[in-house]
Amino acid sequence: MARTAAPRLASRIAGVALLALGGDALAQAPVPTGPPNAPEQRPAFAAQTRAPALPASAPLRIERVAEGLEYPWGLAFVDNDTALITERPGRLRRVDLRSGSLSAPIGGLPEIDARGQGGLLDITLDPDFAHNHRLYLSYAEPREGGKNATAVARAILAPGSQQLDELTVIFRQTPAWASTKHFGSRLVWDTQGHLYVTLGERSLPEPRQLAQDPHTHLGKVVRIQPDGSIPADNPFAAGQAGAPAVWSYGHRNIQGAALHPDSGKLWTIEHGPPRR
Repeated sequence: MARTAAPRLASRIAGVALLALGGDALAQAPVPTGPPNAPEQRPAFAAQTRAPALPASAPLRIERVAEGLEYPWGLAFVDNDTALITERPGRLRRVDLRSGSLSAPIGGLPEIDARGQGGLLDITLDPDFAHNHRLYLSYAEPREGGKNATAVARAILAPGSQQLDELTVIFRQTPAWASTKHFGSRLVWDTQGHLYVTLGERSLPEPRQLAQDPHTHLGKVVRIQPDGSIPADNPFAAGQAGAPAVWSYGHRNIQGAALHPDSGKLWTIEHGPPRR
């Protein structure tokens, strides 16, 4: 189940640059470089800033690969010529990286709540995708009583098919909430074949307090097996001190995550409170 992290990290960075950036997107305000928020905080590397930013001198080559996407959110490279892209309103498409052509929406997706910040979110391929053709999707799932929450489903997408098969929901965030904000969500594999899922705290004053409660999935990173079962070495696997799937807690809304190619550690980026 293991796979090399470096090519995937490079692919994600390249994909974001190719499909999300435009010339104007590189114009950004100076990033704060003041003292850390707490005395014990130390930079992870030289010249680290408070938020990810490119140095003004960084050499970039911008190439437009595809057009006509509506809120593209997740990206997975099938091979050197094809990628799968999620659109937040609830569409999954193939993009031909040579011609830039987009496929019609792929059928068979689960029911999706695309209000506000919700919708179809991240996509990742199974580490053995070349053989089992399985992919994983995170999305805002409608629940009873007008509530919703982040869910993860897996399905089979056969070569050339325009329909997902064997769709199965393997994880559901609890509790659900009547909110249209802060769903997370990124999907990242570690080198042992575990799947990390980042989850938002749903933004509203009441549910955001639950980010500090390890018995809930709000404001958490969870770590699961490819079938949704719980790894035996999860911090709360026994379920007594916290929810078994929880890997870390106390987060706000993580929408960026990647595995470090050398250390294998999970790096995340989340939205924090505004600077005052």
